[in-house]
Formats: sequence, structure tokens, C-alpha cells
Amino acid sequence: MHVDEKTVRRIASLARLKVTDAEAKSLEGELSGILDWVTMLDEVDTKGVEPMTSVEATSLRLREDKVTDGNIGADVTRNAPLKEDNFFVVPKVVE
Repeated sequence: MHVDEKTVRRIASLARLKVTDAEAKSLEGELSGILDWVTMLDEVDTKGVEPMTSVEATSLRLREDKVTDGNIGADVTRNAPLKEDNFFVVPKVVE
């Protein structure tokens, strides 16, 4: 697949990149090469191949879904300048 200079400039504009004329010419060849390589992937027969998220079959360890405070309230507020019962004390900002 061939990428022309107009397409290169459009891509650069979308990516908010400033591209000189020399860079645009160079990028034409590079982007065309990348798209040719991607086109080659279409030739691979993937019928019967399961989609996968990893090269190794893994399963996630599940935990019970329950809400807790972590029992570390005192640790969290240890360095707070003002605290009360494991809560941060802040000045009132809205009347």
C-alpha cells in the first residue's frame, strides 16, 4: 500500500507533529513499508485459532468482592497535620 505526502501530512497534523518536506518524503516510504507488512499479515490463516490475551494460558485468581477500609486508617493519617478519629481535618471552604 502506498502512502502519499498528503496522507503523511494529515497523519502528522492529527498527531500534532511538525513535519518538514524532507521528513514527509522519508515518512512516505516508512509508512508504506509498515502498511505493506501489515498487509502480509492478512495472508496468515487464522481460522480455528482462539483469540488470546497472553502467550501462556492463565487464569485470574479471584477474591471475595467485599468492601473494607483496609484496617490502616491510623497509618494513613499518621502524618496528617490535623486529624480526628482517623479522618483528615480540613478548614471549611463553603458556607
